[in-house]
Amino acid sequence: MKRRLVDVQRQLAQARESLAVLEEQVEVWNDALEDARIRALVSETPLQSKEYDELSRHVMVANAEMVRRSGEVRELVTARDELLREWTPKDDNG
Repeated sequence: MKRRLVDVQRQLAQARESLAVLEEQVEVWNDALEDARIRALVSETPLQSKEYDELSRHVMVANAEMVRRSGEVRELVTARDELLREWTPKDDNG
C-alpha cells in the first residue's frame, strides 16, 4: 500500500509540475496571440491574418492540453486521498 501511495504521489508531483510549465507557456502564447490579433487588425494583410490564425489554433490546442492535465491532477489527487484513507501505519510492517 505504501509503495502505491509513494508512486501516486510521485506521479502527482510530476503532473503538477507539467501543468505549471504549460500554464506559463500558455500565458506567454496568449500575450503573443493578442499582439498578433492587433497586428492583423492594423495591417489587414493576409500574412498577418494567417499568423494570427496559426497561433490561435496553437493556443486552442494548448488550452485543451491544460484541461487534460488539470483532469489528470484531479484524478491523481483523488487516488492519493483514497489511498491515504485506506492506509494504516501497520501496513508499513507487513
